[in-house]
Amino acid sequence: MKNRAAATAAITLTALLALAGCAGTTGSGGMPNMPGMGSSASPAADVNNADMQFTMMMIPHHEQAVEMADMILGKDGIDERVSTLAEQIKAAQGPEIELMESWLDDWGTPMGDMGGMDHGMMSDTDMQALEDASGVEASRLFLEQMIVHHQGAIDMAQTEVENGQNADVIALAEAIIASQTTEITTMEDILATL
Repeated sequence: MKNRAAATAAITLTALLALAGCAGTTGSGGMPNMPGMGSSASPAADVNNADMQFTMMMIPHHEQAVEMADMILGKDGIDERVSTLAEQIKAAQGPEIELMESWLDDWGTPMGDMGGMDHGMMSDTDMQALEDASGVEASRLFLEQMIVHHQGAIDMAQTEVENGQNADVIALAEAIIASQTTEITTMEDILATL
């Protein structure tokens, strides 16, 4: 009798875990049966939790990079190479934000709260220091902060490449790894000559 009860419990647990696994692709909000989710014909049929997490985390990450670029572009006395890099970052990441937001819309996934996210994000204190800096100090601080910021993005993108499922999201992650690795090298080269 004990074996039968244990077997029944095991089967029930297995069924629950299978159902939970199906619901696991609905995003970090854990809300199954959201629009666009759950059927093989839905636009999100080839999207897993890693794809959604990456997208939801990369949007505010990119938004902060654009904010940092705007700060440095609004200052006088900034090294021309730094200004060029800031413009390049804005030109790349602005459209990527729009693309990722369109994915979330297509997937029927609301933007979650990314509170507590680190991944190279600057603190309010860091952002204020950049805001207050000027000239060469601002150029140097921007580069130092953006290197850390880019390294965080590369880490997130690498996790997506390893764990993601959606080909478009993985392709974006690979593009981020390639472009931001190149930009880190450029920033390190500029820093060495400031």
